[in-house]
Amino acid sequence: MFDGPDYPKSLDESLFESWFEVGRNNRIPYAYLLVVWDEIEGKYFPVYVEERKDIESYEKYGESPARQLLVAAYDLFSESRVG
Repeated sequence: MFDGPDYPKSLDESLFESWFEVGRNNRIPYAYLLVVWDEIEGKYFPVYVEERKDIESYEKYGESPARQLLVAAYDLFSESRVG
C-alpha cells in the first residue's frame, strides 16, 4: 500500500487490513478509518472517526509542514476511499 513517489513510505497490506477490523469491532461506532503519517516517528498509524466532518481536521500529506498528516480516508464498512 502507498507505494510510489507520492507517499513517504510503503505500508504493509496485512497491517492496513487489520486496521479495518479493529475499527469495525470497536464499541464506539466509528465510520471512517484515516491513515495518518507521522513525520517525527516516520510511520503510518490509524485514526478512527465517527463523522465525515472529522476528516477535515487533518491536513493532507504534501500540503502542510504539520507533524501528523492525512494520507487517505476510508469508509470502514465498504472499505472505499473517501475524498
